[in-house]
Amino acid sequence: MHSESDGARSGTLYVVATPIGNLRDITIRALEVLRSVDIVAAEDTRHTHNLLSHHGVATRMIAIHEHNERHAAEGIARLLASGKSVALVTDAGTPGLSDPGGRAVARARELGLRVVPLPGPSALTAALSVSALASARFLFAGFLPSKAAERRAALEELAVISDPIVFFEAPHRVKQSLRDMAGILGRERRVLIARELTKIFEEIQECTLSAATSWLEEKPERSRGEFVLVVGPAATADTAHDAAGERVLRTLLAQLPLRQAVTLASEITGERRKALYERALELKGDERGAGRRPAAKSGKKSA
Repeated sequence: MHSESDGARSGTLYVVATPIGNLRDITIRALEVLRSVDIVAAEDTRHTHNLLSHHGVATRMIAIHEHNERHAAEGIARLLASGKSVALVTDAGTPGLSDPGGRAVARARELGLRVVPLPGPSALTAALSVSALASARFLFAGFLPSKAAERRAALEELAVISDPIVFFEAPHRVKQSLRDMAGILGRERRVLIARELTKIFEEIQECTLSAATSWLEEKPERSRGEFVLVVGPAATADTAHDAAGERVLRTLLAQLPLRQAVTLASEITGERRKALYERALELKGDERGAGRRPAAKSGKKSA
């Protein structure tokens, strides 16, 4: 067993996992490194300041986030090349997994500099660990696209996957994402909804995709916070059937009135007319909503 207690080494980039909520969920080794490095490169220095202050760490910080990542990665590489040690952290969890940090790691490796991982908290593994849906294999899909058409296209690509799929999702999109998952991945496919993991208002619910949005709507606060969605495995044949039905319905809706499109889709696919009608109403509602809201111009990561 290896033990490193003599502090950070010069010219080394430490990729440090930090708590996803509870500030006590940090390793002893992570605290040792954060105290002994020359600089902490943080996604949000204000957020990381709270963590460091809580544990009595006063190391100098610099920012590396989605808007300056390329420039900051070059700066970090120069610091490492000059013999400085740097700890890379994000606001929560492990850097590089749907968070900034990948460019800094890639640049350090390109230059042959030492990169050391410090494992720790992860929303991905935390959600999987309490899910009865987990198996030996799973697919981590991260965040789905924010635009409805792109999100559905991404889900249709995933519809052939029979293993569990793990998503991260933002509060303002979680309901619509779950509706799209139900329509494309299968309404009876089960999902674990993990909200605000390790935080005061943590909630974990397992249900079918068809029931997921109803559970969220039972209490307004359930649509707030950060989400991990673990979609359980499905039989490949059932999944392909659901995806095919969705495509047929979309094609017909683009050319025909709603009721006529639903009737034809039911005859073509063999799916229940009621289920197709409900899905058609959702799709039409999404189109009207998209027409009212202009596309966001900000490049900020939605998480």
